[in-house]
Amino acid sequence: MRPNLALVGATGAVGTVMIDIINSRENIWGEIRLIASSRSAGKQITVHGKPHTVVELTPEAFDGIDIAMFDVPDAVSEFWAPIAAERGAVAIDNSGAFRMNPDVPLVVPEVNPEKAKQRPLGIISNPNCTTMTMMAALGALHRKWKLSELVVASYQAVSGAGAEGIAQLESEIKAVAEAETPGMKAGEVREAIAKAGIDSSPWPAPIALNVIPVAGSAKEGGHTSEELKVRNESRKILGIDDLKVAATCVRVPVQVSHSLAVHAKFENKLTVDDVREELKKQPTVVVQDDLENGVFPTPAEVAGEDPTYVGRIRQSLDFDKSIEMFVVGDNLRKGAALNTYEIAELVAQEFN
Repeated sequence: MRPNLALVGATGAVGTVMIDIINSRENIWGEIRLIASSRSAGKQITVHGKPHTVVELTPEAFDGIDIAMFDVPDAVSEFWAPIAAERGAVAIDNSGAFRMNPDVPLVVPEVNPEKAKQRPLGIISNPNCTTMTMMAALGALHRKWKLSELVVASYQAVSGAGAEGIAQLESEIKAVAEAETPGMKAGEVREAIAKAGIDSSPWPAPIALNVIPVAGSAKEGGHTSEELKVRNESRKILGIDDLKVAATCVRVPVQVSHSLAVHAKFENKLTVDDVREELKKQPTVVVQDDLENGVFPTPAEVAGEDPTYVGRIRQSLDFDKSIEMFVVGDNLRKGAALNTYEIAELVAQEFN
């Protein structure tokens, strides 16, 4: 029996990427139902060569649905995912509403696929895009050498703040370029942005010609919400409750793809060659690691790609049993839509 699939948030930024992913993969579904707010209801979207009419988000929209993917804000998921589950669907949520709920599995199919069947609330959660970027690689290394400590600096694309983030970067770059002032200082950047009539931003500082050492909202102890997600979600996905994690999350003037500088310490000894070979075995990991010839992943080249890319793999000079590496992934694809869809494919196997 082919399961019926619903996509909630079909017309949003991540939902649009999800449509591309659905169209690029084998059609394993019975019915595909596209769901959105009343503003988008009635729109036509082509899926697997057939026009689909977007229907309004209501309880009845989930009738007959087996798997419902949610690509919507936290508050929308928090309200509607339980309703979908009550109507008989397995809800797969891409928001942060349920990630740390002990009754909701946080799943990365390459790392902990067995957790997808343990869903007492009928809901499965998708990790934050920053955590997700490094999970395929870290999961493989943890299985082999047992991860014990993790230090991460993330360099996060503006698309992590949605369409607003991309528009802000584009507007600021245009304003700075038109100012035609070489070697601009911070005040001059701000002045150029203000002169262009840009009077609001998702961030407290300019993103053009700049990096901002804050991603997410301020939390207790001087940490941000993104940094706490990296810590708490890594522990839950990898099943290491006492994993030591330190994270600093930085916003950078890149449109798409998050990058992470990762310092990982393990319980068992490992070599760079061993790490490279283990990562090369992973079907969703691409190793680009030849420093002398300028081969390493960058966000511009990874944007639009499905795999996780890993480079700059090296032994830590002053830390035993530790590896340094640079990991890059498209935050809109594997970091959000693709992993959600792969969870749906995993659940769909239960209907065969």
